[in-house]
Amino acid sequence: MVASFLSFGLDFGALAFLTEVVRLHYLLSAAFSFILGTTVSYVLSIRFIFETRSASAPVEYGLFVLVGAVGLGLNELLLWLLTDRAGIYYLLSKIVAASLVFFWNFGARKLLLFSAPKGARSR
Repeated sequence: MVASFLSFGLDFGALAFLTEVVRLHYLLSAAFSFILGTTVSYVLSIRFIFETRSASAPVEYGLFVLVGAVGLGLNELLLWLLTDRAGIYYLLSKIVAASLVFFWNFGARKLLLFSAPKGARSR
């Protein structure tokens, strides 16, 4: 849980900084901040969270990026729907989007990347 909060904090902070200070459109800021948060999540996941790895490092990273790309698409869609369509402030929209996308990212990564095939040993 700590890794998720750290990743989200970085994602959220970068979103606010890039939008408010750098003056990027919130959806562009969200894409950059999501990638930053996802990268931190990957590093923390392989170092501290999941003991079992089910693929080689290049395959694992490719699957992690694929899951992250779907998560990014969901994040952008939810931000757009909540902010542009529903009129919710973009940072509040981010909290809702991140909460929902968390379940996709964690579940897909656990299923695809960090579950042991039968008979496999942990690292």
